[in-house]
Amino acid sequence: MKKFLSTLRNREDRKYFLTVLGSKLLGAAVVFALYFAVKAILRGSSAWADDSTMAPMGAAAGAATAAAAPAAAAAAAVPAYVSPINTVWVLVTAFLVFFMQAGFMMLEGGFARSRETVNVMLEGIIDTCLCGLLFYGWGFAWMFGAGNGFIGNQYYFLHNIPDTYGSTGVPTLAIFLFQFAFADCTSTITSGAMVGRTGFVGDLLYSFVVSGVLYPILGHWAWGPDGWLNNIQPAAFHDFAGSTVVHTIGGMIALAGAVVLGPRLGRKFKRDGGGPMPGHDMTIASLGTIILWFGWYGFNPGSTLSAMDTLGIARIATNTTLAAVSGGIAAMFFVYPRSKIWDCGTTCNGLLAGLVAITCPCYWVSPFGAICLGAIAGVVVVLGTDLLEYLRIDDPVGAWPVHGLAGVWGTLSLGLFATGQYGAPTPTGADNSAAMLVKGLFYGGGFTQLKAQMIGSACIGGGALITGFILMYAVHFATGTLRVSKEGELQGLDIHEHGGSAYPELPTSA
Repeated sequence: MKKFLSTLRNREDRKYFLTVLGSKLLGAAVVFALYFAVKAILRGSSAWADDSTMAPMGAAAGAATAAAAPAAAAAAAVPAYVSPINTVWVLVTAFLVFFMQAGFMMLEGGFARSRETVNVMLEGIIDTCLCGLLFYGWGFAWMFGAGNGFIGNQYYFLHNIPDTYGSTGVPTLAIFLFQFAFADCTSTITSGAMVGRTGFVGDLLYSFVVSGVLYPILGHWAWGPDGWLNNIQPAAFHDFAGSTVVHTIGGMIALAGAVVLGPRLGRKFKRDGGGPMPGHDMTIASLGTIILWFGWYGFNPGSTLSAMDTLGIARIATNTTLAAVSGGIAAMFFVYPRSKIWDCGTTCNGLLAGLVAITCPCYWVSPFGAICLGAIAGVVVVLGTDLLEYLRIDDPVGAWPVHGLAGVWGTLSLGLFATGQYGAPTPTGADNSAAMLVKGLFYGGGFTQLKAQMIGSACIGGGALITGFILMYAVHFATGTLRVSKEGELQGLDIHEHGGSAYPELPTSA
């Protein structure tokens, strides 16, 4: 305190302090003014109404089809009820999905250089905090509120939410928590391709738009109760747990960020006689991979929103496991003949690519189908990494190959490997009626479902890529905060941006 008062005696220091303090107070006042203005405008509108007629929702988009709408309307006459077992199931799996943030932070931190580890950790923490507030304010409303085919318009600031969401029998607040964990993953995926040269203020700016605007609007198209992709005829687009909605969106925005930023200083690509910069700690990167795998058991099985569909949950968990193991093995053996090394980083990314790919079709494919599509994902991620290297695009953790490219493959694989035996989960079990069954090309379903998957993947993935470029260029040119200065990057983000190293007693890598 004494040092602080002494500093204020200096006229320039006092002026700087008052300027910063005034700007902070002004910013807070603007935020609160906007909050109360929006609240006043919408208080009397239908957007704040308690609407219990909403169609069933989940990360399981298969439950949000046109066929489900009449059932939701019929359920409106029935008083809302809470299913204790389904509520506990959703909450426990939400906690698992949330724990994936620890996996992302360790994975990205391990693949980064030691001098930017603190930066990776803080970005993961603050992105989670920021996403929570934005999803509470309007993200959940835009994504899961009824509105039109492109954006929702209910439940701003969780105001006047119904006790249970649609006919799920699960409290809306539990659904909110589950979906917040999904939203948080998208912004974290984006940061992986931008490691090592992104300014912290720039990260805050693009994360605000990704979590608060792009993800909820694009996600509404597939998972919203009236999203337009749910009404494609003759077959609706399906994305059970987010190969497109979470991973493709995050991966495509990550690609845009990597392109706009340009490569890290000193990054020399293979065609120029160089190669990828090694991560500083494969121990924590590998541990992060396994934590992500563990969290995926909440990501995929939890998307049933029902503990009563026991056979469906068991099938999803098994398919998730088999796709992961086949992806890791395929990637490792695919790379070995070229490099003559058993590469740990490639194996980790192949495993994750298998998980990303199975996320869309996990409910509708057989265990054998999961092995096949997971193995293909393991090869796809290596080819995607090769493509980035050839194009001289610096993606330190492989965010686009793992999430963007494998996400597209996983979405399309549903149109190939869906067996035609399974329909959709419900609060009391599985609905395997003929109208709900999903059948792919390899099982006699023709191109109908594959065509729907192509449309959904192209529209959401393309929309994410285009808006991602607009966002990144806007932050870069309008604010100048997207990339740190040359001096700051050479010094290392941990020292330059955060005032200290993750390993103060050890020398940091170049």
